[in-house]
Amino acid sequence: MLQQSLFLFLFFTLISSSLCGSSFRDEHLANLVEHTPGFDPSACPSFFGTIDKDRPADDFKASFTSLQMKYEADQITESRRYDHLGTPGSSPGEVSVEDFRAEGYGESDDTEAFKKAWDKICSSDTDVQPVLVVPENKKYYVKPITFLGPCKSDSITLKILGTIEASNDPAHYKNDRYHWLLFYNINNFKVEGHGGTIDGNGKTYLAPWHQRAVTFYQCHDLKVYGLNVQNAQEMHVSFEQSVNVQAVNIVVTSSGTSPNTDGIHVALSENVQLINPIIKAGDDCISIVNGSKNIEAIDVTCRPGHGISIGSLGAKKSEAHVSNVLVNGAKITGTMNGVRIKTWQDQGMLKNIIFQNIKMDNVGNPIIIDQNYCDQKSPCSEQSSAVQVRNIFYKNITGTSATKMTTTFNCSKTFPCEGIMQQEIDLVYKAK
Repeated sequence: MLQQSLFLFLFFTLISSSLCGSSFRDEHLANLVEHTPGFDPSACPSFFGTIDKDRPADDFKASFTSLQMKYEADQITESRRYDHLGTPGSSPGEVSVEDFRAEGYGESDDTEAFKKAWDKICSSDTDVQPVLVVPENKKYYVKPITFLGPCKSDSITLKILGTIEASNDPAHYKNDRYHWLLFYNINNFKVEGHGGTIDGNGKTYLAPWHQRAVTFYQCHDLKVYGLNVQNAQEMHVSFEQSVNVQAVNIVVTSSGTSPNTDGIHVALSENVQLINPIIKAGDDCISIVNGSKNIEAIDVTCRPGHGISIGSLGAKKSEAHVSNVLVNGAKITGTMNGVRIKTWQDQGMLKNIIFQNIKMDNVGNPIIIDQNYCDQKSPCSEQSSAVQVRNIFYKNITGTSATKMTTTFNCSKTFPCEGIMQQEIDLVYKAK
């Protein structure tokens, strides 16, 4: 798994023509790449050695130098054990929402108790790490809350053992249509889902209110382990303008027909790891959009929904940029799309993307790039601009397709896709 986290070296090898020669083939890098599972050095000169020939390889090297992610194996193992070992023991710095008169009967409003408990631990400056606990076997009914940082402690933890359920009254969202639980500007923050659940109460759809169930906004050094999120009004978990994020064993559950209910959404964020998510939703299992770079999604389970998407990018005449994305290991079942790139006809750049080791079962449009994406009632006229799509690598993608067209590259006429590579693709149409 540690080797997977060093995907930047593999990626640099695949997309830089000079690395196939001698420019950056120092001994350490060469040894690491040659021992990386699945790396095929023969692919390099036949494809990537012919693209971007006018740009120095330093451009690629520089884009990866800031990536400093690693897997923390002990903590990941611990997060996978929560459901098997029951409730972990309490620690000296723990504060319960019930200390502030949260009732947890699923009917009374516990919003103020949550706010007071957060204010207590966020203002704590003791040597003991503050921990906020949502007790087990209880259901806490809450209105929209902003958990505001920065906090005084060097680090802070939230343990969710019980259920937090959203208000289904539209009047409670009139000041903010888009957020229910908002974690804002918190550093060194850990969220642990010890068998607890965050329930967005989306079975009662509150149009035109589009609350994201859980949003992490401007958080740095964030760790989210074992979190269960269900029935969001819109997106389930969103990471926005955040840096150094590790999310492990997130489970998302909602109806396959629920609109716009992305499982995990990443926007304007860098150095993000999504490890072993299990997502059953009505829209994209994972969506990665503008301003995101250095993103890893590892061992993804996705069904049903719209698959794994990068985009849409470039809507409403905006300039969009996404780079350095690795999807390594996924099982995608019964989705509308498999791995998809979707960009509007506008400006920007999408580059350096790897999709590999993916198994598909009855998936529509298993591999798709659409540079002419148009998600509106009226048709989009052809434009002279496009978000550039460059250096996309597909490897070891197998399984069955629900559509006869297993691979679709709908590229722009003015700025066509560049550097698209496929290896070991075995997708077979399976008639119903």
